[in-house]
Amino acid sequence: MNKILIFTDTWSPKIDGVVTSIINLKTILESRGFEVVIIHPYLFFNVSLFFYPEFKFSLFIRKKILKIIKSEKPNYVHIATEGPLGYVARKICIKNKISFTTTYHTHLPLYTKKRVNFSQHLTYSYLRWFHKKANKTFVCTQSLKDELELHGFNNLEIVSLGVDSNFFKKNIQLNVGGLKSPVFAYLGRIAIEKNVEDFLKLKLSGTKLVIGDGPERLKLESKYGNEALFVGYKKGQELVDCLSLCDVFVFPSVTETFGLVILEALACGLPVAAYNVMGPKDIVTNGVDGYLGDDLGASAIKCLNLSSDKCREKALQFTWEAYVDNFIKNNIRIR
Repeated sequence: MNKILIFTDTWSPKIDGVVTSIINLKTILESRGFEVVIIHPYLFFNVSLFFYPEFKFSLFIRKKILKIIKSEKPNYVHIATEGPLGYVARKICIKNKISFTTTYHTHLPLYTKKRVNFSQHLTYSYLRWFHKKANKTFVCTQSLKDELELHGFNNLEIVSLGVDSNFFKKNIQLNVGGLKSPVFAYLGRIAIEKNVEDFLKLKLSGTKLVIGDGPERLKLESKYGNEALFVGYKKGQELVDCLSLCDVFVFPSVTETFGLVILEALACGLPVAAYNVMGPKDIVTNGVDGYLGDDLGASAIKCLNLSSDKCREKALQFTWEAYVDNFIKNNIRIR
């Protein structure tokens, strides 16, 4: 049986695209006969970062990671994040001549600038150094590949993410209930880099629904609680039901590499209003399954006239099975 070690500095119960993609990767790989071992922060002593409390910073990890790699004897090593676990795993792999692949999931130059005003040049320098020894670095869109190549990255391979369209589909048995129509929704973490306030500022008739939680929630709910309904994190069928009550998905972020929640909304038949930036522009076809532009409010209103069938058709083009096919094809056997 082929064994793969996946190193990630972010793991459940945190909810984000990295965790979702790794969970789906693990599930499908195991169904195909792989043994998958996830190396995550909760296996080590860790602390929360003051400016990003959801991120667990692992400490005193080198000896344990070396022991894990030696005892597990993996056929493949994949490093999903560039934090402490990824850094140490990379160092050990290079020293011991173990091949590995990486993923560029999070656009850290924009995230760090938003959160702590850290130099984008220095962040790019670190990331370029981190990924250059990988046999392949997986990216999810052509836009991201083009941008990283302009910053000197190499060995990039597009491996697009997916959505479980059998699960994410509109629950037609629900009715809007007490929500005033039309219902405009945001889904995701409520954090500064997600630009949620741009959605909350919009002058829209009907209801603004905020699905998710995060460090900015209390501040934004205090400021906009009379204008929007904050319902917190939703999982499973509860999340699908929330999306099924909505008419338009509004995605205000300008820092994404992809935006898995866009696919989840499209699969539920929701057109997407977003800025014309990396992520949305790689998924949404303007005027068919959403609208992209500088005026987020105007785009949201125009979305009300779009076909929910066309939205679902777009989502069906992205599958986790295809993601795993590409992941396997591009991995390099160690032994």
